[in-house]
Amino acid sequence: MRHSAAHVMAAAVCRLYKDVKIDIGPATADGFYYDFDLEHRFTPDDFAVIEAEMRKIIAEDLPFVRKEVSREEAKEIFKDQPFKLERLADIPEGATVSIYETGDYVDLCRGPHVESSGKIGAVKILSTAGSYYRGDENNQMLQRLYGMAEATQKDIDDKLAMLEEAKKRDHRRLGKELDLYSVSDAVGPGLALWHPKGARIRIAIEDYWRKEHFKAGYKMVFTPHIGRSYLWETSGHLGFYKESMFPQMSVAEGEGDSRVVEPYYVKPMNCPFHIEIYRTRRYSYRDLPLRFAELGTVYRYEKEGVRHGLLRVRGFTQDDAHIFCTPEQIVEEIKFTVNFALRILHRFGFTDITAYLSTRPEHSVGPQERWEQATESLRAALDAEGIHYEVDEGGGAFYGPKIDLKIKDALGRPWQLGTVQFDFNLPERFKLTYIGEDGKEHQPYMVHRALLGSLERFFGILIEHYGGAFPTWLAPEQVRILPITSGQMDAAVKLRDELLDENVRVEIDTENDKLGAKIRRAQLEKVPFMLILGKRDVEAGVISVRNREEGDLGAMPYGDFLAKFKESLKA
Repeated sequence: MRHSAAHVMAAAVCRLYKDVKIDIGPATADGFYYDFDLEHRFTPDDFAVIEAEMRKIIAEDLPFVRKEVSREEAKEIFKDQPFKLERLADIPEGATVSIYETGDYVDLCRGPHVESSGKIGAVKILSTAGSYYRGDENNQMLQRLYGMAEATQKDIDDKLAMLEEAKKRDHRRLGKELDLYSVSDAVGPGLALWHPKGARIRIAIEDYWRKEHFKAGYKMVFTPHIGRSYLWETSGHLGFYKESMFPQMSVAEGEGDSRVVEPYYVKPMNCPFHIEIYRTRRYSYRDLPLRFAELGTVYRYEKEGVRHGLLRVRGFTQDDAHIFCTPEQIVEEIKFTVNFALRILHRFGFTDITAYLSTRPEHSVGPQERWEQATESLRAALDAEGIHYEVDEGGGAFYGPKIDLKIKDALGRPWQLGTVQFDFNLPERFKLTYIGEDGKEHQPYMVHRALLGSLERFFGILIEHYGGAFPTWLAPEQVRILPITSGQMDAAVKLRDELLDENVRVEIDTENDKLGAKIRRAQLEKVPFMLILGKRDVEAGVISVRNREEGDLGAMPYGDFLAKFKESLKA
């Protein structure tokens, strides 16, 4: 239905504007879009006009008629549509060329579509944006219209309400309002600056992450930010991943006649460095599995059209790990890793999690039998644990199949976070070995593993999931002390110092404002607990406690508040 609605939107635009050139209009997970080239620049004022024309076409109940045509017939049909002619040229010789007619509108399309335009429910145009033809910034900029189609107007209204809530939770907006992070033109696009409050949340995430990894038998490592070209040639990244890497830098090394210029690259991934650590000594089967973990910062050349706040950046820190194990250990290790990932994600408040088993993509390395063996190892681990999963055919990495874990946030939006990727390519390229029970050298299996994906993207997702109102254990400021007058400042300082000794993140509001203003400020800044100190509170040795969600909790002794606070850390 959404695909059909995209055709109807294109038909409406063609009716309303002369000489428009059309490109493509696919359905998306929750809507559709179409790309146009025309002199008129779309504005929100145009949306109602286009929607009205779309509703006319829907009311006309025009059939979607599929026809198979020859390549020459298609060229004649689209002779005035240069983008369609280029898309036509993409269709392999001998393959079927199909078109769809909807009234006087004709599109080059594989389908499928609903029976007629009258079968489309409610529609809404949402926004417009620039889009490079074929996603290449060297090509012409087109205009993209985004829309949504649902079965009923109520469904549209519900979706619009959700989109409004999503706008309120947008991590870019809240990141600025709550002073969590920024991006500076002076530093460069896609490179985030973590402000003190954002950094405090990151530290809480990292502390928890490290503690759990040590408990799970991981060994922490640290690696450099750059590596010689040879390393990336050996790993295959320069062959398979160069477009996503920053350009080569040249470093002169040596003196006099021995002086040479060495090519270096900033790292897009941590795996070759972890492999080099593995290669510094010999391991036996008794040493395996070996789990190296690192919060490693990497850099990828993300183009302008795909960068988005913290969700798609150029410099980010992966919660990375690489596991080296024997073939006999692989199924148990995958089971262990998936369960570990689920436990970590649950702690951050994500309970709706789906697993996806991604199989061999079109462009990949390695023999088919190794892919089948690896895929079955992942499948066996999921089956053994009774974890429901869906199969993503062709969605694996070029070096091996993988398991992806996708969560749904508070608004029901899906996000791909954890991934467990099998790799038999790098152990072979780097000639990794271990001594087996038979005393001979064998090649270990290798697993790439990330649980949160990257700290930057995960932080953006967390901001939107909680709407900036982080649970107590993550909040950058957990407690704010609100002295009613300057007469209670000494007591406030004493209370702050006691809380700091308990590792509570606490601040004092020292502004010369009325209490109501101080409470409103703390609420807007989403501080979980407010401790009010008035003259009577100090004389009675109690604290008046307010909670961000529950409001006034009444006066209580310091010990009772501390117990309540510590209980809130578990949520």
